[in-house]
Amino acid sequence: MADKMTREEAGQKGGQANSEKHGKDFYQEIGSKGGKSTAKNHDKEFYQEIGEKGGEATADNHDKEFYQEIGEKGGEATADNHDKEFYQEIGQKGGEATSNNHDKEFYQEIGSKGGKN
Repeated sequence: MADKMTREEAGQKGGQANSEKHGKDFYQEIGSKGGKSTAKNHDKEFYQEIGEKGGEATADNHDKEFYQEIGEKGGEATADNHDKEFYQEIGQKGGEATSNNHDKEFYQEIGSKGGKN
């Protein structure tokens, strides 16, 4: 008598068969459709909550060196793909966003902190 497959094994076998049947484009398309559908059904708070949960789970599983390594890789990839004008533009946008979100007292406080160092 043949060994009976577990539910997990059956799921893996079915997943492998589907993976072989459908190509990368198929999975990209259904992923895109799913993402759009999710975006229609959930608000900003939903994404903030799942992002926070994911960040906490990642932080629980990784140390300082992990974040240094991925930060360095990300910085290098960004630098390889962008020129000086890109950095000037995002710097300007960041400065404008900061000035829109903070008042005179904020700048006085950070200015006095900066002057103490």
